[in-house]
This record gives sequence, structure tokens and C-alpha cells, in this order.
Amino acid sequence: MLMKIIWIVISITAAVSLSVVVGIINPSEKINALWLVVAAGCFYVITYRFYGSFLAAKVLTIDENRTTPAQRIFDGIDYHPTNRWILFGHHFAAIAGAGPLIGPMLAAQFGYLPGFLWILIGSAFGGAVHDMVILFASVRRNGKSLAQIAGDEIGPVGGIAASLAILFIIIVALAGLGLAVVNALSQSPWGTFTIALTIPIALFMGIYLYRMRPGKVAEMTAIGVLLLFIAVFSGHYVPGSFLDPFFNLSKNSLVLSIAIYGFIASVLPVWLLLAPRDYLSTYMKIGTIFLLSVGVIIIAPNIQMPPVTRFAEGGGPIIPGKLFPFMFITIACGAISGFHSLISSGTTPKMLMNEKDIPFIGFGAMLVEGFVAVMALIAATILVPGDYFAINSRLSFEALAALGFPVERISELSQMVKTDVAGRPGGAVSLAVGMASILSAIPGMKGLMPYWYNFALMFEALFILTTVDAGTRVARFLLQELGGKVYKPLSKTQWLPGNIGASLLVVCAWGYLIYSGNISSIWPMFGVANQLLAAVAFGVGTTVIVKSGKLKYAWVTFIPMVFMFATTLTASYQLIELFRDKAAHALSGADALTFKIDALLVFFMAALSVIVLIDMVVKFYRYLSGRVEVIKKEIDFRG
Repeated sequence: MLMKIIWIVISITAAVSLSVVVGIINPSEKINALWLVVAAGCFYVITYRFYGSFLAAKVLTIDENRTTPAQRIFDGIDYHPTNRWILFGHHFAAIAGAGPLIGPMLAAQFGYLPGFLWILIGSAFGGAVHDMVILFASVRRNGKSLAQIAGDEIGPVGGIAASLAILFIIIVALAGLGLAVVNALSQSPWGTFTIALTIPIALFMGIYLYRMRPGKVAEMTAIGVLLLFIAVFSGHYVPGSFLDPFFNLSKNSLVLSIAIYGFIASVLPVWLLLAPRDYLSTYMKIGTIFLLSVGVIIIAPNIQMPPVTRFAEGGGPIIPGKLFPFMFITIACGAISGFHSLISSGTTPKMLMNEKDIPFIGFGAMLVEGFVAVMALIAATILVPGDYFAINSRLSFEALAALGFPVERISELSQMVKTDVAGRPGGAVSLAVGMASILSAIPGMKGLMPYWYNFALMFEALFILTTVDAGTRVARFLLQELGGKVYKPLSKTQWLPGNIGASLLVVCAWGYLIYSGNISSIWPMFGVANQLLAAVAFGVGTTVIVKSGKLKYAWVTFIPMVFMFATTLTASYQLIELFRDKAAHALSGADALTFKIDALLVFFMAALSVIVLIDMVVKFYRYLSGRVEVIKKEIDFRG
């Protein structure tokens, strides 16, 4: 009875909070950011408890007595049973890179309301479902990748098209995320030094947990957190010291450094660097977002951005397109992320100890990411709109005033963080300014804004690199699978020459895109790539559900699939036209070639996704018409 009362109270609180946010209650007053935090928190708790449980019990039928691939195929390299909290840390860090931070920050251009509603609805009924279903499907298939599952469930044509599409998409996605970290750390020796120190810290944690003190998770965590704080604070002394030249890096130097790191990280055993680094990163991120939430609760800042801006009809200085479809591809990871399917069918299923952890890791981690996206949106929208646009565009202050967004505090903010923040597009700097403004307003934190600003930059970069870790490894798996069709030894992940060669090719591909691109071209490409992959993954998930004899539950993935395909194919067409126009008006032949390559990449990704869609539709028809017998029971894959 008590639990029923608690859930009723939470539900009423969620309803009231959402009513205030959408303007049903007190529509003429400015919205306090506290209402967004309460609404999101209550909504996600309800969704996890009821919808997550429904998926686990009815749609997927999770069996905690079933042996997982990590236990059956243990090899100490890729297949390794991992503590659920450490695995949650790895999974969350791998999926929650810069996307849920930067995407909502850029999408704030359209106003606070469309982005907030899409983050809530998309993450709960789209993203979390997407992650959980694919993780389950991979665990039931010995940790097979999304491409392999597509080949098995859809057919060889759809499988090959999905494999190629996924490979294109991963490379573009890693380029988009890598560019964000390059822009954040360029000429920032404090942040670069701190990020660099996290690598030996993670290596030490891996050795400590698996060699020196096996099973001592709490002990390892305490030591890791202490070392991380030492790294953060010691970074303050790097600028201007003898170490400054080594960490005050240009964009090109950072591209090379990140490429080298991604290559090394993708071939090392998961327990040595990937898992401990992601574990450390995750709880730092959760801790920081929690602190940010506390800051919002204490200072209760008002949302300065209007609910919907004039740029909903297009013509914005940050995102050129209209609210539909560009808001959806801009937010991307904060609501639904196809990249998550690569992690859910890549590293995570190979480390899962028990199927009962699938809702906690697959569904729960995405809801936490959604909350992170909400906090990023708040950090953007508490800024004066003119200041927000001044940071995220290169328009003059006069031009912004003419658009109806006068600049008010940009000079003051620059002095407070001791960095000129105007004209730094990409979202990372405005996020850091917003976070620092909230955290430095907490009692006892006055005067610490430059520390919080640099901490926030480091915070963003750290999580991008964790995604680069996992993404490069997943792309390596996929490339080896494709290469194995030509030369069989390449498909063996234990074969070191194959690992090295595949990793090198992947790193060179996304490194080139970072080197030649900018945020205005790479981020929309990343958004389209990400959402197209989500559409493909939803299709694969729908096929898995239908083939397991659970047609009545297929709507949980089919409805999001239809929406994702409709939205993203529309965005793809508009983006191709935009790149063609930029190529036609480029100032140099090199720029024109870059835009043409960008347009071609978007075309190939869209075309391959359409091929997969057609193949899936054909399969759906055959199952529903009875031409192909539906498997009534989930197969026990032990081969």
C-alpha cells in the first residue's frame, strides 16, 4: 500500500511539473529550471519502474538462470565477466560521450521546450528501448554484433548493406565526437594535461583490480577518484610552466594525439584500459551531473531562452535547417542514438555476467543519459539568449541584436572564466560557461568560476574519449567481420595482426574527417548517421521480436523505427542539398571537394539504410503472410 502511495505522489509531481514547463500553469511567467529537473527525474523513475519492467518480463522474457556469453566464451580479452556496477560504468561512459551534452546545447537554438519534450519522450520510449532490445538480442547470440544479427535475421543482402552502413556511420560518428574534443582542448593545456593523466590512472586501476587486488571494487574506486581529483587540480599549474609547450596543443596536434590514443585503446584488452577508464569516467560524470542538479535546486535559475524561438522556421545561426527534422538529428544521443546499438552489441554483451542486469544497464543507462541531456539543455537556456548565440556563432553583436537577441554579459563572462568565450561555436564552450555559472553560484563556491569552467571543458573531453575507445574497438570488430569473408583469419579477434590492421584503417578514416571538417558540417553528418543507425537497429529489433513469436509486442520498436526513418531520410535529403550548395559556392577547390565528399557520404549512408529497410519490409511481409514460419521460441545460441 505504501509503495502505491509513493508512486501516486511521484506521478502527480511529474504531471504538475510538466504542466508548468509546457505553460499550462502560469503561462505568462518565466520557467524556473527547477521544474525541468523535477519533471525529468520523476518521469524517468516512473518509466524505468513500469515500462522497463514490462519490456523485461513480457517482450524479452529475461532469464537470470541462463548462462551469458561472457561466462561461456571467456577469453580474458573481449569476453570477460564483469561486475554489474563496473559494466554499467563502461556502458554508460561508452554511450554517453559528447552527444547528450553538445546536442541539446546546439538544439537550444530552437527554444527550450521542443528539445526538452523530445529528450523525455525520445529517451524513454525510443532510446532506452533501442539499447535494451539490441543488448538482449546480442547476449542471446553469443555477443554478435548488430551487423551479424542483421545478416542472420534479415538476410544476406540486408546484412551486408547494414554492415557497410554501420561502418560508414561509425566513422562519421567518431569524427563528429572527436572534433568536439579537439575544439574543447585546443590551446587548453590545463584540460589536455588532465585528460592525459586519466590514461595512466585507468591502466593502474585495471592492473590493481584484476592483478593486484582482485574484486576490490570499492577500494579501486576510492583510489581512482582520489587520483583523478589530483589530476584535475594539478592541471591548474601547467599553463605557463615548463610543461605548457607539451600540452598547449594545436588542432592538428590534437587530432594526431587522439588518433594514436584511439588506435592503442582499441587493441588493448578490455580489462586493462577500456573498462576501468569508462568506470571512472562514468561515476565522475554522474557525480558532476548530480552536483549540477544540486546547484539548480539551490540557486533555482530562471530559463532565459523562450519556449520556441523564431529559428524554428529555419535560418538559425547555429543549425541552418528548420525544427523538423534538424532538431531531432541535432539532439541525437540525448534522446535516441544508433551508436548505442554498437556498444549494446559490441563490448557490453561480452562482459555481462547475468541477464537480470540487462534492464539496469541497457534501459537504465539510457535514462541517465537522458537526464544528462536535460541538464545540458538547462545549462544552455539559463544563459541570456544573446550571449548564448554570441558564443555559438561568429555573428557580430550588432547582427545578433538585429535578429532580436542583444548581447548583454559576454564581456563579463569572459572576464569571469579568464578566457574570451565569444565566437567559439560547437557547444562545448557554452556548456562549460553554463555549468560554471551554476556551480560557482553554490554557497562557498564564489570566485571558483575559472576552475569550474576548465573542469567542465575537461569533463566534456573525457567522455568523448571514452566513446572513441569503445567506438574504435567496435568498428575494428566490424571491419574484421567483413574482412573475414575475404580472408578468414581476419575474423578472429584474437589474431593480433588483424586487430592492428583493422584498427589502423578505422583510425585513419575518422582522423581524416576530423582534420578536414568543421562543426557546421561534421555535426549534422554525425546526427544523420547516428539516427539512420538507430532506424536500422529498430528494424533489426522488430525482426527479432517478430521472429520470436511476439508479434503483438513488435510496436515497441516498430513505431520508433518508422519515425526515425521518416525524420532522418528527410534530413539526409536536405543535408545533401545543403552540401551541394556549399560546394558550388566554395572559395577553394579543396573546400569544394570536402563538401562533395560530405554529400556523397550522406547519400551512401541513406541509400544503404533504405536497402536495409526494404529488405526488412519484405521479411515482415513473409512472416505476417505465413510464407516463412515464425520461430515461436527464442533459440538458445550456444555455438
